[in-house]
Amino acid sequence: MESDRGPGGEPSRSGAGGADPRDGRLGGALPGATVLAASLALGAVWLSTTGSPPPTVSMAAFAPPTAATAVQQPGPTVDDFVGAAVCGECHADQLAAWQGSTHGRAGGPAGPETVIAPFDGTPIEFADATVIPAVSEDGVYTFTVRRPGRAEVGYTVDGVIGRGHMVGGGTQGFVSRVPDGTVRFLPFDYSRHGDTWFCNTGRAAGWWTSGDERARPRTDEGWIPVTPDLRLAECGDWPPVRVLGTDFRFGNCQDCHGSQITVALDPVAGRYETHVGSLAINCESCHGPGRAHVELTRTADLGLADDLAIAQPALLGEDGSLEVCFQCHALKRALQAEYLPGDDFAAHYSLLLPQLGNRPYYPDGRVRTFAYQQNHRQSACYLDGAMTCVDCHDPHGLGYRDVAAEPLPDRFDDGQCVDCHASKASEPAVHTGHPAESDGSRCVACHMPYLQQPELGERIRYARSDHTIPLPRPGADESMGVPSACALCHQDRSADELAAWTRDQWGELKPHEPVEAALLEAERSGATAMGKREALALLRPEDPNAMPLVAGVNHLLDGYLQPDMSELDPEVEVALQSLTDHPDLDVRSVALVALHVARGDDPDVREFLSDKVETLGESQEPVLRRWLTGLRFIGDGYRRRGDPVTALQVVRKGLEIAPTDAGVLLDMGALFDAVGDVAEAAAYYQRSLEADWTQSVGWVNLGQAFEAAGDPLQAERAYEQALVVYSGEALAHLNLGNLRLAAGEYSAAIERYRYALESDAGLAGGWFNLALAHLGLGEAGRAAAALRSALEIDPLDQEARDLLARIEGQR
Repeated sequence: MESDRGPGGEPSRSGAGGADPRDGRLGGALPGATVLAASLALGAVWLSTTGSPPPTVSMAAFAPPTAATAVQQPGPTVDDFVGAAVCGECHADQLAAWQGSTHGRAGGPAGPETVIAPFDGTPIEFADATVIPAVSEDGVYTFTVRRPGRAEVGYTVDGVIGRGHMVGGGTQGFVSRVPDGTVRFLPFDYSRHGDTWFCNTGRAAGWWTSGDERARPRTDEGWIPVTPDLRLAECGDWPPVRVLGTDFRFGNCQDCHGSQITVALDPVAGRYETHVGSLAINCESCHGPGRAHVELTRTADLGLADDLAIAQPALLGEDGSLEVCFQCHALKRALQAEYLPGDDFAAHYSLLLPQLGNRPYYPDGRVRTFAYQQNHRQSACYLDGAMTCVDCHDPHGLGYRDVAAEPLPDRFDDGQCVDCHASKASEPAVHTGHPAESDGSRCVACHMPYLQQPELGERIRYARSDHTIPLPRPGADESMGVPSACALCHQDRSADELAAWTRDQWGELKPHEPVEAALLEAERSGATAMGKREALALLRPEDPNAMPLVAGVNHLLDGYLQPDMSELDPEVEVALQSLTDHPDLDVRSVALVALHVARGDDPDVREFLSDKVETLGESQEPVLRRWLTGLRFIGDGYRRRGDPVTALQVVRKGLEIAPTDAGVLLDMGALFDAVGDVAEAAAYYQRSLEADWTQSVGWVNLGQAFEAAGDPLQAERAYEQALVVYSGEALAHLNLGNLRLAAGEYSAAIERYRYALESDAGLAGGWFNLALAHLGLGEAGRAAAALRSALEIDPLDQEARDLLARIEGQR
């Protein structure tokens, strides 16, 4: 989509789209860490057959934000946390153990004790840039970026993430505080295992896209070493975009690389406020805020049975204990903010919703893309036993131990396993088929092998122990895409040879669980080949194992189930209905999503769904949050596949769950925009802003809708309102620059483009339009420099390349 044409007949680039991968209408994508608004209309849930048209709202209805109207976030404040040193006043042994642990040494301020990467001035050479990591005389760590024909850019290292601890591949990253108040990850990472600088060429999620549009020109090869053949812009975090902390506006790693991290937009100040308690993983990350506990214990004579005003993970039960770890060690979807240990984990996070529209795990739970240790929940040790993280890992020192909490010398000691599997201890060589003292006779060598995270590629070592604790299945594992534990050591033998050896050693192996087996078969045959029998094999309400059940419903949604099907086999429909009573909230919710998507227009199904809402009881809110998120995921999948009409059909169902949810209304506006209905798009953007006026992205979208409708005055007011909410909103500056450019006000346009590019130097369209403005003033040299910057971000932009050639030819 083109906006008004610039000087010389050249099209300017609007924030609404065009060839630039970072110019796109906001909304429509579900960012990687979206937190749904806490104002879900739970008291007004209904499933109506028709919807009323959205009202038209005047810009005058939106008063500028003030301190009195600012939204106060619930939950503990910074003052409620006391820090590890205060905890150590009473718990000296635990503090000492923690200080030597990988949690205690996870990161911190840049200094000789934390930095393992070489900041000695040795250049990191890219194809088009040189980066100098160095330490000043006063101990300040910096990266200086030098590019031909460009001013130097410097970044101060304000924090170190990781210290290369992990045996399977240890790395270190760096963050820097930027003027808008966020703390952002820099694209220069270091691998201790490979002794090399590397960067992530994957698609950085966040901002207004899920990563695909933003990163179109990038190689997307995972983690790769920096070499003179690699362009700086091929690093997914260049320019820095990913923030420390959780905010839907940016790609982020949530709050896991530190403790008591908060990042929140202050719409009164027009910038972000980021607080970092510590870049270590401290006591209060697992026990919650400690001030009330400290004050209580200093003033009262308490016994063990008393309420100690602090979370005690040891008393939370099997799942509660796991959840304290899963707040970081799990691939999850944030449903609401401010989780604290001891809170209702399911109300804050979903562990299985990330499978909708995606397949991060293989059918047996092993990692297909990038994930963490939550696939422990797919292990027999959890499903048939009661094993938690702390049965093997000491929670304070993180050393290894057995189920009786007795320390073990290292990660390979069989004491972790034989306490429960005693029959394997007497003659280990008989069970393993390897000499008793060999590495191949260790339990974890076969059942918890180190596997490289597939999404990262093979060039930077980053392997993690397989917490599904599977049986090695040579041949079958390889056919699924996973190297079997046998093949990791016996690389000179084929999968068929190793499979024959395992049959000779143990006979026929224990089969996969039924839903796992059905998923394996479904993936081999493809979703389009599924019929009733195959569908029913994935829907087993009696199966307590939640992960494959959610994967099974996702598989059905991937091809077998279509939005608003005229009919569905009655047995399949009944099976889905039965899953809505499953004890696991994620299973229950995705079954409701599937029924709503596939049969949501059928009166009987609508009645079933409405009745189900009324019977959810205490689980209503967490289920509805999952339900709504699932609909947005599925709608976003159709949008990505170039089908905004079907995406609208799905996302509109979200309004039946939460009619005033700002995120769903924003999605609706973006989708109406995509199908060319600007009036409806504007109306939905306005409704979204009525629900939450602090969305700078919503104001930008509304402004672009006004522009498309031929009302530049209203558009300008909307863009200015976006900047009131967030002064660093690059697209608002960009679009204001476009308005000035279209009016021939080239100096004013240049000023706006400079603001946009200071906030986000990765806007290739901003550089292109800056060039047009310079051309309007006859400044060919500056125009050429801006075009080179545009091509640095998007080397596939032929329009920019042609214009640069014309300028250089004329000069």
